[in-house]
Amino acid sequence: MHQKKTFLDPPKILVLGFAAIILIGSILLTLPVSTTNGQGLTLVNAIFTATSATCVTGLVVVDTGTTFTLFGQLVILFMIQIGGLGFMTFATLFAFLLGKRISLKERILLQESLNNISMEGIVKLARRILIFTGVIELIGATLLSIRFSFDMPLGKAIYFGIFHAISNFNNAGFDLMGEYHSLTSYVDDPTVTLTVSSLIIIGGIGFIVMNELFEYRSSKRLSLHTKMVLATSLILLAVGTVGIFLLEYSNRLTLKPLTFSGKILGALFQSVTARTAGANTLNIGDLTQSSLLLIILLMFVGASPGSTGGGIKTTTFTTLMGAVWSQIRGKDDVIFYRQRIAYETIYKALTVTFSGMFLVMLITLILTVSEHGKDFLAIIFEVTSAFATVGLSMGLTPELSPIGKAMIILTMFAGRVGPLTIAYAVTMRRNPDAFRYPKGKIMIG
Repeated sequence: MHQKKTFLDPPKILVLGFAAIILIGSILLTLPVSTTNGQGLTLVNAIFTATSATCVTGLVVVDTGTTFTLFGQLVILFMIQIGGLGFMTFATLFAFLLGKRISLKERILLQESLNNISMEGIVKLARRILIFTGVIELIGATLLSIRFSFDMPLGKAIYFGIFHAISNFNNAGFDLMGEYHSLTSYVDDPTVTLTVSSLIIIGGIGFIVMNELFEYRSSKRLSLHTKMVLATSLILLAVGTVGIFLLEYSNRLTLKPLTFSGKILGALFQSVTARTAGANTLNIGDLTQSSLLLIILLMFVGASPGSTGGGIKTTTFTTLMGAVWSQIRGKDDVIFYRQRIAYETIYKALTVTFSGMFLVMLITLILTVSEHGKDFLAIIFEVTSAFATVGLSMGLTPELSPIGKAMIILTMFAGRVGPLTIAYAVTMRRNPDAFRYPKGKIMIG
């Protein structure tokens, strides 16, 4: 007799796992010990903050540095770390510490969590991810602590260095610099700008790419995935930097008052952080509309698969661009680096992109009603930022209505877990079709 399986599918477990972390974090942030006023956050604001931290977004309805006590800030930091690496990676860490063997089911969950193509070597990869994370965050924290020590007491500088290193490596964008100012006072500071930019870029390329680069000395080869990630990331970074530099060069509120090197650092940082980090050295509300539109496009693309960032991902974007270019040239196959992209990969890229666009448009439509009277560009910027788990805002976040906050919470959650993962989690088990219908012809274009 056939017995129904009792365990949940990996997508369901991932969705429920993230939801559980958000729930626990929300409860902790409502405690009086979490806030400086001794009253705790309201439930809505606690859920918003916990979701933003766990989904490594960085949108805030209250200022992190002044609202929360050390306990509250550490709760946020812990959620950022779990959210960035994935709770299954943390579960694997505890298994390592306890000397527990990783089961097949846990390996499948790890594969799904890390968005890895193969389950082969997945435990080894998880172990390396933890080592990479610890080393990179330590280096970043050290450099930032040394720089901050010139502006504040040593103990505070070390804490700020640690907090901002973890926050930015995980592409979260939470900061302790004061009411919504982020890192604007360091716009032309090369140490802070380049250190934080490096943390964001490394966290955003993905752990699979990190691992391949680490092994390159011995293997002397890079996979197609890694080549596409590195090439696309470099192109988008260059396009964003040049675009923002040109569009803001004469803007007296942003780049114009800075030196030439300061202008380059400001444009570079804003291009980097638009790829799902959320920190900023330029006031977002002061940017030109052209720059804001460019940043919206960069945010929507986001980081790379298996990284701490969000968005539709670099490989998705490149695959679709390759498909369009192949159609224009009259070619049947999409070719990158002399390798053909499978049709199912192209379909998945199209599905991810359309799902993301649909979600952004739907939530934007709802917010134009619930936030009546607010600037449309600010709304769509906010929604895209939430979906791509970026955290940049034109100042709308603290002014959101309860309905607006609820919509942004759902958007952040969907953006971090992934629209497809949520769709797979709530639908019935997917079975291949037993037969195929005859082809039908329609006109396109």
